Amino acid sequence: MTPAKRAMDLMCALGLMALLAVPFSLVLLALLAIEGRPLFYVAERMHAPGKPFRLWKLRTMRPSSQNGGVSGGDKADRITRTGRFLRRTRLDEVPQLWNVVRGDMSFVGPRPPLRSYVERFPDLYAQVLQSRPGITGLATLMFHRHEEILLAACHTPAETDAVYSRRCVPRKAALDLIYQRRRNVCFDLILMVRTLQPRARRRKIRPAAKGASRKVPPTP
Repeated sequence: MTPAKRAMDLMCALGLMALLAVPFSLVLLALLAIEGRPLFYVAERMHAPGKPFRLWKLRTMRPSSQNGGVSGGDKADRITRTGRFLRRTRLDEVPQLWNVVRGDMSFVGPRPPLRSYVERFPDLYAQVLQSRPGITGLATLMFHRHEEILLAACHTPAETDAVYSRRCVPRKAALDLIYQRRRNVCFDLILMVRTLQPRARRRKIRPAAKGASRKVPPTP
């Protein structure tokens, strides 16, 4: 992470935390009244091979003792009504501003992976995680909706894991590596602005268009 990227992360994160302090407090009070405790979901993610951190989100599912793994169709019935709204608006990711301030994450980069996938595909993630994980990124903008569709069709944890490993991991990694080759502060700002736009208004991101035509690397 360059000093300029880190400085931009800190300025944006601290500014947003100050701006959102009151409305986010009201959201927390509403969630407490509607859903009860716990308000937050804290899970282990990796910001480099062998370097885990605790990622913070608002809870969007009913608590369960079996909460590990990627979320697919097998977990759909556990998502609460307010949880669907939080996910659709990405308000569930606001607590990750704290992860950005701590230095666990950046605003822009690959989504932080689960330990199991980093250990399963060590060579691939050794490359991808040379970029600090981010709240948003090229893969998030270009592949997230397709990933949702693929995983929604899964009915068991094993099926979700198989589809994610075979069809999502390599494609997301390909986009993350395109971002890694082209990353700079201006590109980060473009991706952050695109993240705030409604999906219907997003245009194709030019820096990705050229690289996206390259052959996607095979599943490790």
